[in-house]
Amino acid sequence: MRTHRKAAALLAACALALAAGCSSEGGKKSEEKNGDSGTGGKSVSTPRLKIAMVTHSGEGDTFWDIVQSGAKQAAAKDNVEFLYAADKEGKEQAQLIDSYVAKKVDGIVVTLAKPEAVKASVQKAVAAGIPVVTINSGGEHSRATGALSHIGQEESVAGEAVGEELNKRGRKKALCVIHEQGNVSLEARCAGVRKTFEGTVENLNVQGTDMPGSTSSIEAKLQSGKDIDTVVTLGAPFAAASVKARTGAGSTAEVNTFDLNAEVVRRLKAKEIGFAVDQQPYLQGYLAVDGLWLHKTNGNVLGGTKPVLTGPALVTEKDVPALEKYTARGTR
Repeated sequence: MRTHRKAAALLAACALALAAGCSSEGGKKSEEKNGDSGTGGKSVSTPRLKIAMVTHSGEGDTFWDIVQSGAKQAAAKDNVEFLYAADKEGKEQAQLIDSYVAKKVDGIVVTLAKPEAVKASVQKAVAAGIPVVTINSGGEHSRATGALSHIGQEESVAGEAVGEELNKRGRKKALCVIHEQGNVSLEARCAGVRKTFEGTVENLNVQGTDMPGSTSSIEAKLQSGKDIDTVVTLGAPFAAASVKARTGAGSTAEVNTFDLNAEVVRRLKAKEIGFAVDQQPYLQGYLAVDGLWLHKTNGNVLGGTKPVLTGPALVTEKDVPALEKYTARGTR
């Protein structure tokens, strides 16, 4: 893999502590508890804590299954009861955060895909003495909410890396597929691509929770835009949809994507996808829960006021042998 941020090397020590994760499922306004990973390992002897995670995940988004796998593994190690809830709408996400504040949990992990919608709720949690760690989205807004730290990738930097890679591949026109309107991180990715790509970039908004409709929209755009020679999707499930859309449109456009899952790795191996951008979601979940446990038990704060970077890293078919066993068990 070719990493693009030196700071990612700082995570090496943390990564040594990771063990195999277990897959899980989450959904809209769902709440899930977990305190035992079933791995047979011994947990710490510190007092039992309760840590909640609230994300902007839509239904069926495999990315968040991987995040939860990491969080659950850390929770099992740290003697933590892990709670999970999600809603793709910012207002409802804020209400979920408020509900955990009312329950007086020991820590909250939250995404900032729609920062203006959830900022007040995060600040309310901090004011109540509940430490907050933000992950994945809206890292540039994290400090303003009072969060301890942010764990994820710098989305603009990740987008710039994609633009540079497209230049190396001789691409001229890219279609950047945004599957959730108003998500600041997705918009930053496309903006980053546009900043470094020497060709042209056209954004396409689709309804991410409607995969058949998203596939049809991409296919229609490829049919009408025969000069589009690459599709950039911003989430792993939409890479497979774009491969299908490409076939339906009779297009030769290369499909590339942000994020990994087992399906993306399989399609990389088959050379149906050119490359993917890995931000290590398992690590985001693991470090968020472990970081809150460290803060509660030892006063530690990850990052030193700077984001803890888990990516980006560009992945191609050459990296498949090193990744297959991890994606197969749901940890990459």
